[in-house]
Amino acid sequence: MKAEAETASTDKPSSPRSRRTAILGRQPLGLVFAAPYAVFLAAVFAYPLGLAVWISFQDYFFAAPGAQVDRPFVGLENYKTVLGDPAVRRSFLNVIQFLLINVPLTVVLSLVLASALNGAIRGRAALRVAYYIPYVTASVALVAVWLFLFSSGGMVNQLLGPLAPDPSWLVNSALAMPVIAIFVTWKQLGFFILLYLAALQNVPKELYEAAAVDGARRFRSFTNITVPGVRPATVLVVILATITGANLFTEPYLLTNGGGPDGASSSPVLVMYQKGIEQGNPDTASAIGVILVIGVLLISLVNRKLLERD
Repeated sequence: MKAEAETASTDKPSSPRSRRTAILGRQPLGLVFAAPYAVFLAAVFAYPLGLAVWISFQDYFFAAPGAQVDRPFVGLENYKTVLGDPAVRRSFLNVIQFLLINVPLTVVLSLVLASALNGAIRGRAALRVAYYIPYVTASVALVAVWLFLFSSGGMVNQLLGPLAPDPSWLVNSALAMPVIAIFVTWKQLGFFILLYLAALQNVPKELYEAAAVDGARRFRSFTNITVPGVRPATVLVVILATITGANLFTEPYLLTNGGGPDGASSSPVLVMYQKGIEQGNPDTASAIGVILVIGVLLISLVNRKLLERD
């Protein structure tokens, strides 16, 4: 009898309220609050990305407003052109070199500094502000400081004297991208320190007290308690640093005068700007953008799998 009653209850058609709950959720008001941001994402991110994918498969060029021009479908021709361009291939190798320097340096420095600033040290508030100031300062102003430091007659070369590299830092094909990677690391360090500071608040202090009772030194407590305790924040830092590094544009454009010397510091986004805006080839520029998005997604997924595994 009980089984028949359960079968009969499951055979009843669902009520309009239950169907509405299945579609809108238990709190439909949440959709109202989320709708503006969803519209923003669709208008600012989804639509441009979809348009870029469409353009990458067309023989697309700029035309006067209202002009009717033929933009035929060319399939993968733009991707073949892009992958066969030495300047494009070099820009991707440059950004890989940038990420190999910037991402580990960002994770290590931000975590170590956040752990130090989380302790009871003198002037802690002032130090937190000092590390965050470069992040909120205009890049043009910071670039001017670094040009003063690393130019041929800059302060760094004057201090190094005969040990200074020749050619100098930003005009040296082997040193230009590492200098840019260090600059970006220094500029964005304050933001990632804040992320780690927030994550450190969730690490129980009792664990450090127990480790101290057991005779563990600070380094052992850092590696066995702090690093595992902030692992979710580390995943976020790695993904954000990867996305930011893949979109590198302002720093090589200003520091090395558009990717010099001879493309040694060019980035895919910078090459996209040169091909799409300066040279009037938005179709090949869109193909570069699509390849870059796919590459960043794959790298982010790999990083997440490696960092989140037990």
